[in-house]
Amino acid sequence: AAMAHGHGPGRCRCCGEEAAERGAAWGLYLRIDRQRLQCLNERREGSGATVFRPWEERGDRSKFVESDDDEELLFNIPFTGSVKLKGVIVVGEDDGTHPAEMRLFRNIPHMSFDDTAKEPEQTFSLSRDPLGELEYPTKIARFSNVYHLSMHFPKNFGAETTKIFYIGLKGEWTEAHRHEVTICNYEASANPADHKLEQITPQTHFIS
Repeated sequence: AAMAHGHGPGRCRCCGEEAAERGAAWGLYLRIDRQRLQCLNERREGSGATVFRPWEERGDRSKFVESDDDEELLFNIPFTGSVKLKGVIVVGEDDGTHPAEMRLFRNIPHMSFDDTAKEPEQTFSLSRDPLGELEYPTKIARFSNVYHLSMHFPKNFGAETTKIFYIGLKGEWTEAHRHEVTICNYEASANPADHKLEQITPQTHFIS
């Protein structure tokens, strides 16, 4: 391991521990229900899912998602339990394809681009971050009980398409409580009545 890190064995253990601790904090990608993960306007089908991976692999340039018709991308990310989202990292190229804005929505399953007209829970102006050094902290009170996260990237720094290599999600995960298990079962079989209810709730919240 010392060789891989490029410094002596004396320092390697602490460096390894720190990296492991930091990596574990960004472990929410393990809690994504990948079967139901959606990325709208992705050029290559299934490529959106590849950007959610271990923190240590944030520099991997072989996996990325690129937008298709215009610069917009929309991720629908269902979790396997309840998540308290604390921070986000977004890695792109150091050029015009890097997303310039990120809008986060909570608990609105199956969002479409039409739905992005709603008021998001939080909006971020992004800086170009090719190395994954910038963390965007969320307003934790708004993201303390998230079972579904939507991430909308409406624009970039001037290119025709948007490219994202890595999205890191930091936070805590708890198993669904017993009374939520029934909801999960409905979800698996996509009960239309269930979705209507889920979508009405956030809307009334925004109107009031």
